Amino acid sequence: LDPRVKLLAVICYTLFLFINDTFISYLLNIAVLTGIVILTRVPFRQIVKGIKSILFLLLFSVVFTVLFTKGDDILFEYGIIVISMQGLLLAVKICIRIFLLIMMSTVLTLSTTPTDLADGLEKSCGFLTKIHVPVHEIAMMITIALRFIPILMEETDKIMKAQKARGADFENGNLIQRAKAMIPVLVPLFISAFRRANELAMAMEARCYNGSKGRTKMKPLKYTKNDYIAYLILFGYLGVMIAISVIF
Repeated sequence: LDPRVKLLAVICYTLFLFINDTFISYLLNIAVLTGIVILTRVPFRQIVKGIKSILFLLLFSVVFTVLFTKGDDILFEYGIIVISMQGLLLAVKICIRIFLLIMMSTVLTLSTTPTDLADGLEKSCGFLTKIHVPVHEIAMMITIALRFIPILMEETDKIMKAQKARGADFENGNLIQRAKAMIPVLVPLFISAFRRANELAMAMEARCYNGSKGRTKMKPLKYTKNDYIAYLILFGYLGVMIAISVIF
């Protein structure tokens, strides 16, 4: 699909998750996400990898919500610790929302290239240029940032292996000791990042890059039949969610 369709779908899906909190809406959102995962043919193992990075956030959100949400149906009480049925239900809803949101975002990034995402964002927000918002420059920065992530991760891995070969210990010790051990990694990493950024800037200037003025696309975005069908399905999905919120 066109990246503009995907971006709008993710935005609408996010709104649906936080606007409607009925049990039926959660089942529908889970079913929709399952269908999208099947259609994209993205390996489920790769999608789950994106969840591992937010496990601490999920755990923190659940614990914080359970302990600080007041309710009438108290299940456990000890001193200032009060656990109620309302707190447990709210924690489960928050956990499901965050989980589905990360899953949908992961599917988007795994099924769309950074260049397509930036082009879709630039095309969708093109009307903001009327009020002098540098849409092209923002999209370019996002593209560069996304492309730099795997490069910096690879550079970090090389530096850490080199430091380990010299006797550095990143696994043992308390939190402060581990933070100090990361200093020999961060300094060369920042130097490498600034060097790469400077080389990229020089290369763009050497090619006379001057922003969006007079610039054309090698592969301009064009809607196809599937994109219009996806828009119809998205609007139908919107109607179903509105109907659920009104009825229930």
